[in-house]
Amino acid sequence: MKHPDDSGIAHGGPARPEATIPALPPAVCFAGLELPAGVLRTLSRLGVREPFPIQAATLPDALKGRDVLGRGRTGSGKTLAFGLPLLTRTAGRRAEPKQPFALILVPTRELAQQVTEALAPYAEALQLRMATVVGGMSIGRQVAALRQGAEVVVATPGRLHDLIERNACRLGRVRITVMDEADQMCDLGFLPQVVDVLDQVHPDGQRMLFSATLDREVDQLVRRYLHDPVVHSVDPSAGTVTTMEHHVLVVHGPDRYAVITEIAARDGRVLLFLDTKHSVDQLTRHLRASGVHAGALHSGKSQPQRTRTLAQFKNGEITALVATNVAARGLHVEGLDLVVNVDPPTDPKDYVHRAGRTARAGESGSVVTLVPAGQRRETSRMMAGAGIEPTVTKVRSGEAELSRITGAKAPSGTPLDGGPAVPRPKNSNAPFRGLGTSKDPSRGAGGKSRKAGEARKLAEARKAALVRRNG
Repeated sequence: MKHPDDSGIAHGGPARPEATIPALPPAVCFAGLELPAGVLRTLSRLGVREPFPIQAATLPDALKGRDVLGRGRTGSGKTLAFGLPLLTRTAGRRAEPKQPFALILVPTRELAQQVTEALAPYAEALQLRMATVVGGMSIGRQVAALRQGAEVVVATPGRLHDLIERNACRLGRVRITVMDEADQMCDLGFLPQVVDVLDQVHPDGQRMLFSATLDREVDQLVRRYLHDPVVHSVDPSAGTVTTMEHHVLVVHGPDRYAVITEIAARDGRVLLFLDTKHSVDQLTRHLRASGVHAGALHSGKSQPQRTRTLAQFKNGEITALVATNVAARGLHVEGLDLVVNVDPPTDPKDYVHRAGRTARAGESGSVVTLVPAGQRRETSRMMAGAGIEPTVTKVRSGEAELSRITGAKAPSGTPLDGGPAVPRPKNSNAPFRGLGTSKDPSRGAGGKSRKAGEARKLAEARKAALVRRNG
């Protein structure tokens, strides 16, 4: 297995074009950089004292206008690494309607909003106008914002393409272009739209490409659009983060939802990942019926719903966020110390990005992956591909070891949305019946199957109906 620090295509290592000009020395502090006084005051006011490694490495080159190819673990501070140079080099200019000077491309709505929120104080200090262009929101309002004039546009490729087609945005004056999480944009099928956008921006402009993983999937973007880029790779693998613990919990199949419910009922927030929108909604309903303050996040939700759910999770109104991979990138929640893979990812990159929601900016956290005994081999291969050596533990619901690792505890059982409470087994180690079912007290570890129990209940109901009909 390759070491994460190798050129490392196996771990999503960056393509490494040969640069003819050596990289500048890393920055020691923000004050030593060519940053405007307003930016320095804003950094101080927001408590940003020293640059993170990815910022220290890339800021000197980016401020000089060089193309940058940067990789930093998610949560490592990439937004300011590209945002501060972009804003600084755009300051003092006033955009015409529909014609921005700088563009930040991101793969998801959530990341677009987060980037905008992170850069807004610095843009305000420099009197720069920002516009966020994403799907799921009013296109009319976005057209109006561009018509009024915006120096900086943060956009998802699909919605930006729509606005260009409507002649609501023209990119010929864009001199600085950032592609954040470029590998995910390629994975999501945005590559043709990204190429179309990059063909329209000013050909002599600055391009910066940032991601937690950079592999062959973005090579064509690097080779075609980045000119003599300086390459910086910082925190290359989730497996190298010393403040992050990785656990594989081997769970007995029928006990799976009981384990999940107890983890979700812990004190403190938890982010739970599942593969499908249906399973996210199903688990969320179950958790809320069990008394857990849970919310669902996936692409089937409207943007206002997604925004509201994220806000509730960040302020603690929701303690368990149940999500698909839409939450695997760009989501930053202060103090989130537990991520749970209810459905283990099959791609090592997905594991890296899910794990990156915790242990951010030097904080500590744990990543727990629930695995049925029969899937251990596949999960082990995936985690080896991510450079992870997890601690493997067999657990059952109600056991102290589960609580020690995750903080799991019994839920209140009081439904949050009305309806009957979800019954809890008297024996904490008894198998969980699954969603929408109740415990059959006649069935123990060696009892009848679930289908047999349901058949017996149906037969009893028919018999009772026959007795009533015959008087």
